[in-house]
Amino acid sequence: MSMSEKADFATVYEENFKYVYNFVYMKVLHKETAEDLTEDTFIKALDAYDRYDPAVSGVRTWLCTIARNTVINHQTSAAKRHEEMTDELPEPDTAENNPVEEHIEFNELNREVEDILKELSREERELLSMRYAMDLQVKDIAEILGINPKAATERIRRLLEKCRKIHAKVAF
Repeated sequence: MSMSEKADFATVYEENFKYVYNFVYMKVLHKETAEDLTEDTFIKALDAYDRYDPAVSGVRTWLCTIARNTVINHQTSAAKRHEEMTDELPEPDTAENNPVEEHIEFNELNREVEDILKELSREERELLSMRYAMDLQVKDIAEILGINPKAATERIRRLLEKCRKIHAKVAF
């Protein structure tokens, strides 16, 4: 399939669910909210799929933009309802009770990552999520954030350094 051909939506969903869920989870740090917002993202994507143009952007970049807007809208409406978005992480789920167990596996490394994520701002988690959970290229991240690729590269570099420092602090 060429870059300008569209895959059927079921394939898009199967190939990108894990990435979108991880991206959303890193933004909200709450499993149930991440599941709901991931579902909302794919519903919106399905509704708009006939307007998606693979010649304009990759499907993952397109989904990331939808997911990002879905999270922002959720946070805005939560603030309007005076609901507080929590930055506290729930206890990791076990495989027996995790409805997305085939996509997400919690282990000791995940707990270490969660400890680091708790120390980051939502914007910093979003940047990490785009680069590593969604596996977006720097040029795509720059496009989504409305900055140039050099600025995106520098933000990622500084953020990784911050994560290393946090890891060193929480590891002891």
